[in-house]
Amino acid sequence: MGWFWANHTLPIGVDLAGDGLRLIQLKQTGSGVRLIAGRSVPRPDTIPLGSAEWQHWAIQAIHEAMADRRFKGRKVIAAMPASDVYIDLLRAPKVDHAGLERAVLTRIENRLPFDPANALVRCLPAENDHVIAVATNRTMIDRHLAIYEKAALMLNSICIWPVALANCYTRFFGRRQSDLQAVVLLLDIEPACANVVICRHKNLLLARSTPLGTNDLHDEKALNRLVLELNACRHQFAAAYKNTRIERLIFVSGQAVDAALCAEIARQLDMRAQMGDCLRAVTAADVFKCGIDRRSSNINWATAFGLSLSQ
Repeated sequence: MGWFWANHTLPIGVDLAGDGLRLIQLKQTGSGVRLIAGRSVPRPDTIPLGSAEWQHWAIQAIHEAMADRRFKGRKVIAAMPASDVYIDLLRAPKVDHAGLERAVLTRIENRLPFDPANALVRCLPAENDHVIAVATNRTMIDRHLAIYEKAALMLNSICIWPVALANCYTRFFGRRQSDLQAVVLLLDIEPACANVVICRHKNLLLARSTPLGTNDLHDEKALNRLVLELNACRHQFAAAYKNTRIERLIFVSGQAVDAALCAEIARQLDMRAQMGDCLRAVTAADVFKCGIDRRSSNINWATAFGLSLSQ
């Protein structure tokens, strides 16, 4: 019955981030993953992020993007912006599964940037008896749910950005047999933040977001701060996973980040590195015909690609 699954259209990945809206839809074929459609709508600088005006803009932007008839259906997988999600690596509490999230909330509540009483907490298993704690504000979730409902989308699930980035890596850049056990550091540099994932193939080991993005990296001082943050991630990883080596660094932002900047980061970290460009990795006869203009090279598609792959 393998032929039945040879061509399978995946949900639309919706990346509603601080700098704008990005939608990607992929199709699983017998020979790999094919790009069906993609659209991006930048957020006007005059619209404050998270405001009522922003919500109205987001609904209209989704309507505008979905008017593209290349998208199939209205089933979507979305993600909360990195700025709205608190993520931490913890030693797993010695409690049963039913009490895990409550125990984790007790450990992280003093570090949350919002009222712990309004927190929604989920735990992802890691290695060496660790868990990745993920917490977000229920009010922010309700705000996003309202956007998708008013935009008439069928929300399949809300994913998180580390899972989306790991999906991109495993599907496009970690396909060799030797990659199954290799530990890699994925770096996704967006305009307002840099998102870090350390994973062993699809298994998350650590995730962290830092508010240093391409908008900030204009001088050596800012670049040095980012490198310090990345080294802090490596030190935290080394403390949690003793005798486990990170084998290489993968930049998953594609053409959205200057290659010379990536080379300098890799040099300062003294790590083997590679560029990971989803648009080059996916099968598409003509990306422009799918709705993506390669001349808009500052658009980061990694999260949207990973969300479409999250089913």
